[in-house]
Order: sequence, then C-alpha cells, then structure tokens
Amino acid sequence: MSYIIGIDIGGSTTKIIGYSEGMLFSPLLVRANDPIASVYGAFGKFMNVNNLSLDDIDHITVTGVGSSHISGKLYGIPTGKANEFEATGRGGLFLSGLSRAVIVSMGTGTAYVMAESNSFKHIGGTGVGGGTLLGLSSKMLNIRHFDDLIEMAKDGNLANIDLHIGDITKDIMETLPPDLTASNFGRISDLATKADTALGIINLVFQTIGMLAVFATRIHNTRDVVLTGNLTSVPQAHAIFDRLHQLYNVDFHIPKNAEFATAAGAALTKADM
Repeated sequence: MSYIIGIDIGGSTTKIIGYSEGMLFSPLLVRANDPIASVYGAFGKFMNVNNLSLDDIDHITVTGVGSSHISGKLYGIPTGKANEFEATGRGGLFLSGLSRAVIVSMGTGTAYVMAESNSFKHIGGTGVGGGTLLGLSSKMLNIRHFDDLIEMAKDGNLANIDLHIGDITKDIMETLPPDLTASNFGRISDLATKADTALGIINLVFQTIGMLAVFATRIHNTRDVVLTGNLTSVPQAHAIFDRLHQLYNVDFHIPKNAEFATAAGAALTKADM
C-alpha cells in the first residue's frame, strides 16, 4: 500500500496528514519557528507514529507560506507544491462533504476561498485573525497564549464591553435585534474585568471573520461556509457563529480535523491528478 503525505508549513506550526485509498489519516501538528526544522520534525514524527518506512510513501505535497523554503525531494521522495488557496478549498470541501462553499482559513490572518468542484478562487481576506487575538490580549491583558485567553474569557460578560443595538434605540427593527453588536468595545466599562475584556477580544475577532463570510455568501450565492484553521478550536467561537447563522441564514460548518484542511488539500491535490 502506498501513501500520499500533505504538509502545510506555516510560520510557527507545521501540519501533516496522510492519504490512502480515499481516506485521510493521522493528522499531526509540530510547532517550530524554523520551517525546515518543522517539516523534517513533522515528517519524522508522522513516520514514527504510523510505523512507516520511506518506501511506503509515494509522494509528498507541501503548501503554506513556509513551502517556499523547500526545494527538491524530501528524503528522496517525489515532492511537489500545491497552491495554498487551492489546498484550503479542496481540503475544506473534502472534510465537510460539501460540493460548493465558501472556505474560511482562520490562521494568523484570515483568507476566504470560493470552492466548487475543481474551481478554487481566492476571493479576499482580512488581517483580523489569530495574530489579532494574541496581539490585543498581550497588550490589554498581558496574556500571550491562546489557552490562557480562552480560559480567562469563560466568565466574561459582553454587556461590560460591547455596545448593542438595544443600548442606543428603543425601536424594534427586523434586521437589527436589540442584542446585536453595534460597536465592539463601544461600551467598555470601568468595572469591566479581565474576563470581560478577554471575551470582548474573542468576540471582535470572530464577529469580523463571520460577517465577512456572510458577505461572501451573498456575493457568491451560497449558504454554506466551512471554517478551517487553528481558530476552529476556540470554544467561544461556536456561539458567535451560531448567532450569525440565526441572523443571516448562513450555515457555518466546522468539520472534523478542520485545523488540518490545508494539509489535507495538499495531499488531495496529488491524489486527484
């Protein structure tokens, strides 16, 4: 049995996943600031975990910002490169089981890909993403790790942070319910706790990402959005996307192994050739 390996090389993390006989398997993540070190570290870990030899690997496909550092074969194995946006789109559709959707890659920033069949078009992006979460939490809360920010936000109250429609008008508007955010951090109180601020930061980032996805569905005539990337693991994000679903009739999908969508798409790019 032969295997195809997909590797997504980011700035601080590298993700790797295997593909064989129509199935993805063994997604792994390695953290390292050096892209070369992270690729070899991820590949070695993957081979060891799955008890594979180099002869078992038919092909390796790399993608991501760090893939520019890779030239030639890895360990003598045929190695190709996949366009990151195509890999994101292809991986998002495969993991979700959808045939057409806006694929959102939530990393340091956020990219949007319109994906259908064998057409994958990068339609834009925003600098708001994981980097925003950590940057704001570092300056405002002296918190520098995702897990600490998530934990701190658990007891947060957005009423002490955000200005809502109900705070500025008593009129009832069909498209603007009273609990809708009118301004992120627009009502920050002197009594706001660190937990309130942490939740406010998370809310700002995911509302921005979600609303841009809603606009993309309107432009491209679809109701389906597939969320991918590391930020899909933030638990507070689920309630935010659920609320956007209720407001705008857009279906937000977070498939299993969503963090590995781009690596999966890299493997699938070779498999579909």
